[in-house]
Amino acid sequence: MISLSVLALTFGVVFLAELPDKTALAGLVLGTRYRASYVFAGVAAAFLLHVTLAVAAGSVLTLLPQRIVQALTGVLFLGGAAMLLLKKGDGEEEIRRPEDQSFWKVAGTGFMLILVAEFGDLTQIMTANLAARYDNPLSVGLGAVLALWSVAGLGIVGGKALMKRVPLGLITRIAALLMLALGAWSLWEAVA
Repeated sequence: MISLSVLALTFGVVFLAELPDKTALAGLVLGTRYRASYVFAGVAAAFLLHVTLAVAAGSVLTLLPQRIVQALTGVLFLGGAAMLLLKKGDGEEEIRRPEDQSFWKVAGTGFMLILVAEFGDLTQIMTANLAARYDNPLSVGLGAVLALWSVAGLGIVGGKALMKRVPLGLITRIAALLMLALGAWSLWEAVA
Protein backbone atom coordinates (compact mmCIF):
# COMPACT_ATOMS: atom_id res chain seq x y z
CA MET A 1 0.00 0.00 0.00
CA ILE A 2 1.24 3.47 -0.87
CA SER A 3 1.86 5.90 1.99
CA LEU A 4 1.52 9.48 0.78
CA SER A 5 3.59 10.80 3.69
CA VAL A 6 6.51 8.44 2.93
CA LEU A 7 6.20 9.21 -0.79
CA ALA A 8 6.21 12.98 -0.13
CA LEU A 9 9.13 12.80 2.31
CA THR A 10 11.17 10.70 -0.12
CA PHE A 11 10.31 13.02 -3.00
CA GLY A 12 11.37 16.10 -1.03
CA VAL A 13 14.64 14.73 0.27
CA VAL A 14 15.73 13.16 -3.02
CA PHE A 15 14.61 16.18 -5.06
CA LEU A 16 16.61 18.62 -2.93
CA ALA A 17 19.67 16.37 -2.84
CA GLU A 18 19.64 15.82 -6.61
CA LEU A 19 19.11 19.47 -7.65
CA PRO A 20 22.70 20.59 -7.02
CA ASP A 21 24.10 17.37 -8.51
CA LYS A 22 25.87 16.99 -11.83
CA THR A 23 22.77 15.34 -13.29
CA ALA A 24 20.89 18.64 -13.56
CA LEU A 25 23.86 20.17 -15.38
CA ALA A 26 24.25 17.15 -17.66
CA GLY A 27 20.52 17.26 -18.44
CA LEU A 28 20.78 20.96 -19.21
CA VAL A 29 23.68 20.39 -21.61
CA LEU A 30 22.01 17.43 -23.33
CA GLY A 31 18.72 19.32 -23.53
CA THR A 32 20.34 22.24 -25.32
CA ARG A 33 21.97 19.96 -27.91
CA TYR A 34 19.29 17.37 -28.57
CA ARG A 35 15.54 16.89 -28.63
CA ALA A 36 14.37 17.15 -25.01
CA SER A 37 11.91 14.26 -25.16
CA TYR A 38 14.60 11.88 -26.45
CA VAL A 39 17.03 12.94 -23.73
CA PHE A 40 14.37 12.60 -21.03
CA ALA A 41 13.41 9.09 -22.18
CA GLY A 42 16.98 7.84 -21.74
CA VAL A 43 17.58 9.67 -18.47
CA ALA A 44 14.24 8.50 -17.01
CA ALA A 45 15.00 4.87 -17.86
CA ALA A 46 18.41 5.09 -16.16
CA PHE A 47 16.90 6.62 -13.02
CA LEU A 48 14.21 3.93 -12.89
CA LEU A 49 16.95 1.28 -12.92
CA HIS A 50 18.90 3.09 -10.18
CA VAL A 51 15.86 3.45 -7.93
CA THR A 52 14.93 -0.21 -8.40
CA LEU A 53 18.43 -1.27 -7.32
CA ALA A 54 18.40 1.13 -4.35
CA VAL A 55 14.99 0.00 -3.10
CA ALA A 56 16.04 -3.65 -3.40
CA ALA A 57 19.17 -2.94 -1.34
CA GLY A 58 17.13 -1.04 1.25
CA SER A 59 14.59 -3.84 1.45
CA VAL A 60 17.37 -6.30 2.29
CA LEU A 61 18.38 -4.03 5.18
CA THR A 62 14.91 -4.46 6.71
CA LEU A 63 15.85 -8.06 7.52
CA LEU A 64 18.30 -6.78 10.17
CA PRO A 65 17.19 -5.92 13.72
CA GLN A 66 15.38 -2.54 13.80
CA ARG A 67 17.87 -0.77 16.10
CA ILE A 68 20.79 -1.70 13.87
CA VAL A 69 18.92 -0.44 10.79
CA GLN A 70 18.05 2.84 12.56
CA ALA A 71 21.66 3.35 13.66
CA LEU A 72 23.00 2.47 10.20
CA THR A 73 20.57 4.76 8.36
CA GLY A 74 21.30 7.54 10.86
CA VAL A 75 25.04 7.30 10.23
CA LEU A 76 24.54 7.13 6.46
CA PHE A 77 22.23 10.18 6.47
CA LEU A 78 24.80 12.12 8.52
CA GLY A 79 27.50 11.01 6.09
CA GLY A 80 25.36 12.16 3.17
CA ALA A 81 24.82 15.54 4.82
CA ALA A 82 28.58 15.87 5.31
CA MET A 83 29.16 14.97 1.66
CA LEU A 84 26.74 17.71 0.56
CA LEU A 85 28.27 20.31 2.85
CA LEU A 86 31.87 19.47 1.92
CA LYS A 87 31.22 18.95 -1.81
CA LYS A 88 33.29 21.03 -4.19
CA GLY A 89 31.55 22.48 -7.27
CA ASP A 90 31.57 20.09 -10.19
CA GLY A 91 32.89 21.37 -13.47
CA GLU A 92 30.75 20.88 -16.53
CA GLU A 93 31.90 17.70 -18.22
CA GLU A 94 32.06 17.55 -21.97
CA ILE A 95 29.43 15.28 -23.44
CA ARG A 96 30.08 13.57 -26.76
CA ARG A 97 27.54 14.49 -29.40
CA PRO A 98 26.38 11.50 -31.43
CA GLU A 99 26.41 12.12 -35.16
CA ASP A 100 23.05 10.40 -35.43
CA GLN A 101 20.20 12.41 -33.83
CA SER A 102 17.82 9.43 -33.81
CA PHE A 103 15.75 8.57 -30.74
CA TRP A 104 17.87 5.52 -29.89
CA LYS A 105 21.20 7.35 -30.17
CA VAL A 106 20.10 10.38 -28.12
CA ALA A 107 18.15 8.35 -25.51
CA GLY A 108 21.06 5.89 -25.32
CA THR A 109 23.50 8.74 -24.66
CA GLY A 110 21.29 10.08 -21.85
CA PHE A 111 20.80 6.60 -20.40
CA MET A 112 24.50 5.73 -20.37
CA LEU A 113 25.53 9.11 -18.98
CA ILE A 114 23.14 8.80 -16.01
CA LEU A 115 23.77 5.08 -15.54
CA VAL A 116 27.50 5.65 -15.10
CA ALA A 117 27.41 9.05 -13.36
CA GLU A 118 24.77 8.16 -10.78
CA PHE A 119 25.82 4.64 -9.79
CA GLY A 120 26.47 4.68 -6.05
CA ASP A 121 25.48 8.35 -5.95
CA LEU A 122 24.23 10.04 -2.81
CA THR A 123 20.58 9.92 -3.89
CA GLN A 124 20.82 6.19 -4.63
CA ILE A 125 22.23 5.61 -1.14
CA MET A 126 19.55 7.88 0.36
CA THR A 127 16.83 5.91 -1.44
CA ALA A 128 18.18 2.64 -0.03
CA ASN A 129 18.26 4.23 3.45
CA LEU A 130 14.68 5.44 3.15
CA ALA A 131 13.52 2.03 1.92
CA ALA A 132 15.17 0.42 4.94
CA ARG A 133 13.83 3.02 7.37
CA TYR A 134 10.20 3.00 6.28
CA ASP A 135 9.87 -0.60 5.04
CA ASN A 136 7.59 0.65 2.26
CA PRO A 137 9.49 0.02 -0.97
CA LEU A 138 6.66 1.08 -3.28
CA SER A 139 6.19 4.51 -1.65
CA VAL A 140 9.93 5.14 -1.39
CA GLY A 141 10.59 3.95 -4.94
CA LEU A 142 7.78 6.03 -6.40
CA GLY A 143 8.81 9.14 -4.44
CA ALA A 144 12.46 8.76 -5.45
CA VAL A 145 11.81 8.11 -9.13
CA LEU A 146 9.36 11.02 -9.38
CA ALA A 147 11.90 13.31 -7.69
CA LEU A 148 14.71 12.21 -10.00
CA TRP A 149 12.51 12.56 -13.07
CA SER A 150 11.45 16.03 -11.90
CA VAL A 151 15.04 17.17 -11.48
CA ALA A 152 15.96 15.69 -14.85
CA GLY A 153 13.01 17.45 -16.49
CA LEU A 154 13.93 20.74 -14.85
CA GLY A 155 17.53 20.32 -15.91
CA ILE A 156 16.63 19.46 -19.49
CA VAL A 157 13.92 22.08 -20.02
CA GLY A 158 14.46 24.90 -17.57
CA GLY A 159 17.63 24.36 -15.59
CA LYS A 160 19.22 27.61 -16.57
CA ALA A 161 16.29 29.72 -15.37
CA LEU A 162 16.03 27.82 -12.04
CA MET A 163 19.73 28.21 -11.26
CA LYS A 164 19.49 31.97 -11.93
CA ARG A 165 16.66 32.34 -9.38
CA VAL A 166 17.69 29.87 -6.65
CA PRO A 167 21.35 29.83 -5.58
CA LEU A 168 22.88 26.36 -5.82
CA GLY A 169 24.50 26.79 -2.41
CA LEU A 170 21.11 27.41 -0.77
CA ILE A 171 19.62 24.27 -2.32
CA THR A 172 22.63 22.25 -1.14
CA ARG A 173 22.37 23.60 2.42
CA ILE A 174 18.63 22.86 2.62
CA ALA A 175 19.21 19.28 1.44
CA ALA A 176 22.06 18.86 3.94
CA LEU A 177 19.91 20.18 6.82
CA LEU A 178 17.11 17.76 5.94
CA MET A 179 19.59 14.89 5.90
CA LEU A 180 21.09 16.00 9.23
CA ALA A 181 17.60 16.03 10.76
CA LEU A 182 16.79 12.56 9.38
CA GLY A 183 20.14 11.23 10.57
CA ALA A 184 19.73 12.64 14.08
CA TRP A 185 16.17 11.31 14.29
CA SER A 186 17.26 7.83 13.18
CA LEU A 187 20.10 7.75 15.72
CA TRP A 188 17.80 8.99 18.49
CA GLU A 189 15.30 6.22 17.68
CA ALA A 190 18.10 3.64 17.71
CA VAL A 191 19.20 4.73 21.19
CA ALA A 192 15.77 5.50 22.71
